[in-house]
Amino acid sequence: MFPFGPHSPGGDGSAGAGAEEPTPHEGQAAATGPPSPLHPGADATHPPPPARSPRLPGAPSLSPAPRSGELGLPGAPESLAASAPGEPSPPSPPCRRPGPDCRAKSRGRHGLGAGLGGPGARLFGWLKERSLGRGLFVDPARDNFRTMTSLYGSIHPADSVYLSTRTHGAVFNLEYSPDGSVLTVACEQTEVLLFDPISSKHIKTLSEAHEDCVNNIRFLDNRLFATCSDDTTIALWDLRKLNTKVCTLHGHTSWVKNIEYDTNTRLLVTSGFDGNVIIWDTNRYTEDGCPHKKFFHTRFLMRMRLTPDCSKMLISTSSGYLLILHDLDLTKSLEVGSYPILRARRTTSSSGVSPRNSLEVVTPEVLGESDHGNCITSLQLHPKGWATLLRCSSNSDDEECTCVYEFQEGAPVRPVSPRCSLRLTHYIEEANVGRGYIKELCFSPDGRMISSPHGYGIRLLGFDKQCSELVDCLPKEASPLRVIRSLYSHNDVVLTTKFSPTHCQIASGCLSGRVSLYQPKF
Repeated sequence: MFPFGPHSPGGDGSAGAGAEEPTPHEGQAAATGPPSPLHPGADATHPPPPARSPRLPGAPSLSPAPRSGELGLPGAPESLAASAPGEPSPPSPPCRRPGPDCRAKSRGRHGLGAGLGGPGARLFGWLKERSLGRGLFVDPARDNFRTMTSLYGSIHPADSVYLSTRTHGAVFNLEYSPDGSVLTVACEQTEVLLFDPISSKHIKTLSEAHEDCVNNIRFLDNRLFATCSDDTTIALWDLRKLNTKVCTLHGHTSWVKNIEYDTNTRLLVTSGFDGNVIIWDTNRYTEDGCPHKKFFHTRFLMRMRLTPDCSKMLISTSSGYLLILHDLDLTKSLEVGSYPILRARRTTSSSGVSPRNSLEVVTPEVLGESDHGNCITSLQLHPKGWATLLRCSSNSDDEECTCVYEFQEGAPVRPVSPRCSLRLTHYIEEANVGRGYIKELCFSPDGRMISSPHGYGIRLLGFDKQCSELVDCLPKEASPLRVIRSLYSHNDVVLTTKFSPTHCQIASGCLSGRVSLYQPKF
């Protein structure tokens, strides 16, 4: 456990639980740019990490019944069935040259070869376009996303439900179980709360989950979840037996800030303010813990995330740099502190293929960036791995913005850069309220919307007014994010927000400890 005070990691010199005002940027050089986290000679006066956990350093309409001799398919384009009177039919998919099975031999009235432009051929073409991911209807999610967008847009602040969190301190993190049946709340005062998000009923309070504030929660599956804390430990829990921990993991030397999980290898990945990224093998855990090893180390580490396919690891820093490890292999540790080896990994081999765990150092473009640089406080990834979402604040703490960066595959932009770099596609300025606190934002499960803390509430943001897929509305130049809905129901600064993975529901938690659930009323 690290006490608060002038000698605690990232401390601001004031004692007390949760009442101190952080001063994460004291002693920083004003005119010079931020030091590189990988340069041994970086400015030693750069600010330490923050003092506390949240502180800074329409579904398709049914077609009418088909006429005699025509094939009808519910949910298919109306051009494949009888059109409603007075309504124009949408264009049919382009006709293709018939294959061997469509030729003149076995042609019945309802056969696929009943004519090149017949309903059978059109149906075959529509199904083929759908299987290839083209055309008007690509997958069920695209068929009904307008309905979901309409539901989210109909939510009102008065519809929010307050969960009974009493006085457990600030809410630092919210996490749903993968099946959406449990909502967990990470609290400042050593506790973890569990709720049924459908009935809004309290399930359990883990009153002494840790010895210091709980920072992050991650579900490994529908029953196992992990928590991390400023007491430098990680704990594993089982929903079926919450009276005791499954085990406690020791390995970090400073506050542990976030947890990731590779479902393929069942490796747990954690990062903390000691600058270490540690791998834990949960395949071999016991009551005493599980085997672990240091995977990576960097200065000024803030957040660490894995892409959904675990092919990349992204690490944000308080000095404004974003580190990207490509072709990730968690079974091979990088040499801690061996910067020449890390720099060598940025180059490609003679075959033109980057080695495993090749490193890229990026300084994300931020519109209106001040001369003092930026601190990347929050880091999230698109659920399909297309982009990364950053919340940045200026080192002078007077500006705050949310930015979306597209992953660009292809030829290197710079000779020292590996295959991928980031391009700023969307941005929005945030309310500079609650200075010194980290605000955790998130993508919706389908990646079409963003929920972002904004003052005493949240804002639902989209890439355009129709909440289209990112790949369908990529601008040539960076464009503002569109505000779909603003929901203000808290009496204090909102620090975290989360979409339910299975229901039309959003949760948010604030500095005073209140948790709100937003969902439409029918």
